[in-house]
Order: sequence, then structure tokens, then C-alpha cells
Amino acid sequence: MSEAETPPVRTGRTITTNIPARLDRLPWSRWHWTIVIGLGTVWILDGLEVTVVGNIASRLSESGSGLAISSGQVTGVAAALYVAGACVGALFWGRLTDRFGRRNLFMITLAVYLAATALTSVSWQAWWFFLFRFLTGFGIGGEYAAINSAIDELIPAAYRGRVDLIINGSFWLGAVGGSLLSIVALNTDLLAANVGWRLTFALGTVLALVILLVRRHVPESPRWLLIHGRDREAEEIVSGIERRVEAERGERLPDPEGELEIHQRKSVSFLEIARTVFGRYRRRAVLGFSLFIGQAFLYNAITFGFGAILTKFYDVPSDHTGYYFAVIAAGNFCGPLLLGKLFDTVGRRVMISSTYLLSGLLLFGTAWLFGRGSLTAATLTACWCVVLFFASAGASSAYLTVSEIFPMETRAMSIAFFYALGTAAGGISGPLLFADLTGTGRVRDTVLAFSIGAALMCAAGLVAVFLAVRAEGRSLEDIARPLTAVASRAKEAARPARGTPGPRGGGPTAPPAASRP
Repeated sequence: MSEAETPPVRTGRTITTNIPARLDRLPWSRWHWTIVIGLGTVWILDGLEVTVVGNIASRLSESGSGLAISSGQVTGVAAALYVAGACVGALFWGRLTDRFGRRNLFMITLAVYLAATALTSVSWQAWWFFLFRFLTGFGIGGEYAAINSAIDELIPAAYRGRVDLIINGSFWLGAVGGSLLSIVALNTDLLAANVGWRLTFALGTVLALVILLVRRHVPESPRWLLIHGRDREAEEIVSGIERRVEAERGERLPDPEGELEIHQRKSVSFLEIARTVFGRYRRRAVLGFSLFIGQAFLYNAITFGFGAILTKFYDVPSDHTGYYFAVIAAGNFCGPLLLGKLFDTVGRRVMISSTYLLSGLLLFGTAWLFGRGSLTAATLTACWCVVLFFASAGASSAYLTVSEIFPMETRAMSIAFFYALGTAAGGISGPLLFADLTGTGRVRDTVLAFSIGAALMCAAGLVAVFLAVRAEGRSLEDIARPLTAVASRAKEAARPARGTPGPRGGGPTAPPAASRP
């Protein structure tokens, strides 16, 4: 029975379920790759967007581009509006995601992004460009809340850390593509000055449409369905996943361990969410805020101006900056890809604190070398590549952290709030401040900007040393008990949800032997 055909279920019942345990005990399978591709690839679009705009800033400011706009307005005003839109969108869509479901919202937010990007490509005046940069960010902000919630609720506990990091890090695959695409777009021998930059946005629209089609096959989060009185749908989804995994592996799955007793309800008030996050979990709130402030300022304030630094201080032609950015973007992606597994094995606290501290200290070193005039365009890029290898893993772990350390009913809103607050502090003021600092053409001003980003990363790393939560390998319900939970207890043999069939298979639960993502 499809979601539309399922009759509404009366809320207010108390049920006992083992569905979260059944999801967490699954081995890695092709079905999980479907989730990763359907939901995670949107960050590639985000990376493409941000990078293209940064790299084409000089072309947009030239006569003949079709827009009366300055380079500073593109890297400053437009960048800040994009981030502001993402912050507003995260808060707006995040609340709706917790209330109306992950699937409904990740379809809507991608559609908003798609439409806004298409309209950006036909900009003919600066105000139009600014407006649809804001609306593009508005759609992307909602994606952060809906996608991270859905991914963490569908991915087994043993793989959650590395998968979340790699997916968030895939932003930089888009950045590599955006860098290389901007090289073609800025080549006036191939494309007219007022056409090339428009085609880059049009390509983003096409990619978003493809992802939208893939997402039709991604189900609603069974965890969300359980809490909202739709346990029959949750059972159908999980049973279907189990059948697919068993058919793929050619063996029956082991019994899950643990069950959860919850009192179903339609929604949780905003006041209750605020009391939970800032009252019951205030130390975790400090952690989330610190991690987002550090990474948001470093990325949104500094990397937005990387192309401007190359052209101002090293006389790199504007149509060649994409090559340099492609290199640091590759370093960014390699960080989560190569370090992600350690977040599930070595542990969250050690890896989060060390990646933040290392990236901050290395950035201080880069600022010192830059101030001494010891760097060339190539060596500055190499230094950035090393810094961002660690910073990218740390930044991705910020999204993982706020997604898993707060209760299920507050998850999307928590992601939205910390993303919006941290990004507003570092991502709106940062680009504006950094544009002013690099715009002076004075080395000491750029060194100051580097140092501010480094200091905030180090400060966040120190907070993580004391406050990071050991969430590796643990179920989401164990890390933060749902607000709707009546009891949460592990048992030797889990009972099925009342009124639903039990899990298949027998024997003791064993660690999943599966291929790693």
C-alpha cells in the first residue's frame, strides 16, 4: 500500500517497537547506496554553485557580461545573500521537516533550488541575480536539515559516521567540477562573455532535475513514521528493506537487539524543542554552536575569496584560478573520504577535536608564511590543500554531531538552528569582512583574516575535547532518548511493534559483516 493510500492512523497510542534496532543491525547493501546517491549527491550541486560563483566573479564584473555588477558585489553581497538564504531556509524548512516528514521536504527543497538556479541563469540586472542567489540558498538550507536527518535515520549505526562525513564532504566534488567548469565558461574563445556563466547555472538545473527523479525511490524515515502514528507504514518499509538485503546476501538476517516504547504524537511544540536543546542538552548545544562557528567562518569567509587572493597577490589570470581551486577542492574531499572511517573506530571525540585543532594550527602556519612573503601561488595552494584536508573532515563532523546528539523529534530543527546560527555568524559577516580585508591589497589584512579563521577552529577543537559525545556505533535512540519514549531498554529478544509482524531470522545478534561504503 502506498503512502497516499494508507488510511490515517490515530495518534496518542503507546507502542513497543524494534524498528530502530532492525535498521541499525543491517549490513551495508545496495539499498544503502541508493540512499547515498539519492540524498547525498545534492551537496555536489551546492559545491558547484558556490565555486562557480566565486570563480566567475571577475568575468561577471567585466563589460559584456550582461550584468552591471562588480567583483566585490559577487564575492561579498551575493555570497552573503546566498548564505543568508540558506540560514533562513534551514530554519523555515527544518521546522516543517520535523513536523511533516523528511521525504516531503527533501523533494520540495530540491524543487525550490532547481527553480531558483534556473532563474539565476537568466539574470539581466544585479537585483535579479541577488534575489535568486538568496532563493537558491533558501532551498539549499532546507536540504541540510531534511537530508542529514533522513540519512542518519536510515544508515546503520556502525556506518553512520563515515557515510555522513563522506556525503557532506561530497560538496567538494562539486567544487572540483565547478572549478573546471568555470575554466570553460570563462574562455571567450569557446563561449561569449555573456553566455558562458549562464550555462554553468543551467547545468546545475539539469543535475538537480536528475537527482529529483532519483529521489522518488527514497522512502520516508521509518523512525519519523513511528513517532507520528504511522507504524504500519514504517513496518512495510523496513520489512521491504530486510527482504532486499536478505536476497542480496543469500542468508537470513540475525534478530535485532533492543526495543523502544513510545507514545505517538503528531507534533512537538517549538517551546518543547527549545527547552530540550538548550535546557536538558545545554552542553551539547555549546558543542554544536562552537563547531559550526569555527567551520562556517573558515569556509565561508576565506575560501570564498581564494580566487581574489590569487589574482591580487600573485597575478594569476582570472580564467586560471579554477585550476588552483580544483586542487584544494580535491584535498577537501579526500579528508572525509580517508578519515571518515576513523570517526566510527577511533571515535568522535578524538577525531573531531584533532581535525579542528590540526586545521587551525596549520592555518596559523600558512598565515605566517604568507605574511613573510614565502609563498607562491602554487605553494599557497599546497598549504591550503593540507589545511583543508583536516578542516573538511572536521566541518563535515559538525553536521554529523548536531544530527545525532539531540532527540529524534528535534533532529531537523537542531541541524537547522545550529547551521543557521553558526553560518550567520561566520558565513554572512565573514564574506563581507573578508572581501574588505583582501580588497585593500595589503598582506597584513589577509593575514588577519587567516588568523581569525584559525583561532576559531582551534577554539572549537578545544570545546570538542571536553564536550564531544561518544556516539560511534551507538543507535540514535541510545545517544539521545526520544521525547516520545516511554521506556528505552535493550532485551535479549526484541518484541515487534504491536499489531505488526515480527522480524525474520533467529539466533544471537552478531556484528554485521559487510563491505564498507
